[in-house]
Amino acid sequence: MKWVLIVGVLILSVFSCKQSEYDIVIENGLIYDGTGEGPYFADIAIKDGQIALIDKDITAQRKQTIDAQRKVVAPGFIDLHAHISPITLYPEAESFIRQGVTTTLGGPDGSSPLPMREYLDSLEELVTGVNVAYLVGHGSIRADVMGLEDRKPTNDELSLMKSKVVEAMTAGAFGISTGLKYLPGTFATTEEVIEISKEVSRYGGIYTSHMRDEGLKLIEGVNEIVRIADEADILVVLTHHKVIGKPMWGASRQTLAIVDSARAAGLDVMIDQYPYTASYTSISVLIPSWSLEGGRTKFAERCDVPELRDSIKRGIIFNIKYDRGGDDLRSVQIAKFDWKPHLTGKTLFDWAEEEGMVPNAANGAELVIQAQLHGSASCIYHVMDDEDIVRIMQHPQTMHASDGRLSVINKGHPHPRAFGTFPRVLGHYVRERQVLTLQQAIHKMTGMPASVLALKDRGLIQVGMHADITVFDAEVVIDKATFEDPNQFPEGIEYVIINGAVALSPNGLSGKRFGEVLRGAAYVEE
Repeated sequence: MKWVLIVGVLILSVFSCKQSEYDIVIENGLIYDGTGEGPYFADIAIKDGQIALIDKDITAQRKQTIDAQRKVVAPGFIDLHAHISPITLYPEAESFIRQGVTTTLGGPDGSSPLPMREYLDSLEELVTGVNVAYLVGHGSIRADVMGLEDRKPTNDELSLMKSKVVEAMTAGAFGISTGLKYLPGTFATTEEVIEISKEVSRYGGIYTSHMRDEGLKLIEGVNEIVRIADEADILVVLTHHKVIGKPMWGASRQTLAIVDSARAAGLDVMIDQYPYTASYTSISVLIPSWSLEGGRTKFAERCDVPELRDSIKRGIIFNIKYDRGGDDLRSVQIAKFDWKPHLTGKTLFDWAEEEGMVPNAANGAELVIQAQLHGSASCIYHVMDDEDIVRIMQHPQTMHASDGRLSVINKGHPHPRAFGTFPRVLGHYVRERQVLTLQQAIHKMTGMPASVLALKDRGLIQVGMHADITVFDAEVVIDKATFEDPNQFPEGIEYVIINGAVALSPNGLSGKRFGEVLRGAAYVEE
């Protein structure tokens, strides 16, 4: 009997050890759990893709040990505004992982792939380097139903747009985005957006918006989004919130007061922001939207009519002087220009000089027209003020998001946010300038966006959560990408763990992809 008992104890002991063996244990880390509370020292054990144990001193067996050496251990960062359409070409998503990002939300500014179900299914088959979630784009749906026409939808067209939104929501979209500055969103009335957003609200989704105007009519743009929040009964995000153009610098005081007033009235109004004083978009943002109706062929036809061309040019001159042009052709930096690739990284001022033109607004407008006629260009617009950046960043409802395009190092001249957003916040605005505390910044990158997306199992370091974790050196972390030389990875991000697997270590990327396709609460399997 005695030997039976001894054998039984040994078997139980072996079984117990096997049960307590973890995949990874992160030791000696200073944990910022994503709630906004202060840090604490503890070990984290990971098993089967989840956080299995958080304790002061975990001694159990493990397959891998990460010694955090008293560095910061935080939830993986969630990028609430990411341009990830190139992910089918570059599924490893290195430009995000290198920043500590583990989850991206695509489909911003009114543009998304359609049909949503087929696209998300294809990403599941592909397997992505980061977790991927999506919004459905109002502009994409409107273009699918109405083309680029500047008119109200018929009742049948509105019903069809609504049905396409419902189709996307049940396919897994987390909500809807609009690009009310861009075609065809600029042609939509507020009432149209409200009616479509009501469908999203019924399915528990959110609304994010590139507002109709971020310059001279910024206040009206914010008020429109607040109205949508009210009448559609939906959580709204003023996405990449900023103040464009010197005439409006300082207006963030008013926009943030509007947000506070709306929230006091019971509306769920949030903000996301990237930490740079320059924006990035097509050069067509300088062109009056009416002239772009119907696409580039129609634009070219209008440019052949002298009276219309003069009107187009006057509109561009106005935007150069008072909006994204910054009243200085040196404020418009060319980032991608297939027609004249040698101008990449240079400015409209440089282009005008190359052409032997006086670099003024009128000649700049002529160059903008030429660019649009030859396939358009992507540009960086240096027209924002750091005081507005800081004021918006410090607002309690503001989250950090990149608005960055998934990029590959040394391919093109992207906005530096593509490689540096999150480390820039942590290094420049937290450590160097003390605009935020470290726990505030991490909360704005993790717990807050997870709450907005209703992700109940990500965004925090807690037992039972998916093991999306970023380990970084708070004394070193910094962005290296600049407007002159954007193709540089940040420093100080040491480990990135995605769904319980090490995607990034001091040795570099693992070479494997561990991301998942995330689907919203309205998802229905077929």
